Amino acid sequence: MTRTVDRDRSLEELERDRRSAPSGDETRLMATVRGLRHKPIGGLTVEDLRLLIRQDVSLAHLLPLAVEILRADPLAEGDLYEGDLLAAVLTRGEEVWRERPELRWEVGSIVSKPAEVSPALEREGAGFLAR
Repeated sequence: MTRTVDRDRSLEELERDRRSAPSGDETRLMATVRGLRHKPIGGLTVEDLRLLIRQDVSLAHLLPLAVEILRADPLAEGDLYEGDLLAAVLTRGEEVWRERPELRWEVGSIVSKPAEVSPALEREGAGFLAR
């Protein structure tokens, strides 16, 4: 089942979850995540998606966007290294994929295509396919 998402809306709007003001002990990562939750999801960059997905934030909305990018460019790169978005997607917990088997199938299809990748990313892909 394909779900369409309004890309003009933020995660806060989509989830109807407005967070309270930041506390004094908020880390830079927490502040970044909070800020990205205000941004329309259609405006999120590869790096934004990588960071949010690594933090398991709003995966129901973000994984389909990430898979769309990976379909066009499996080695899409945020700020870390070539293929860092794919690595973020591949390392999500099994419960995520049980909820979205169609996305798991599509990610498996992307991973099974030959590409020049680092050994670490190749291991992540093999581990994902083995699950």
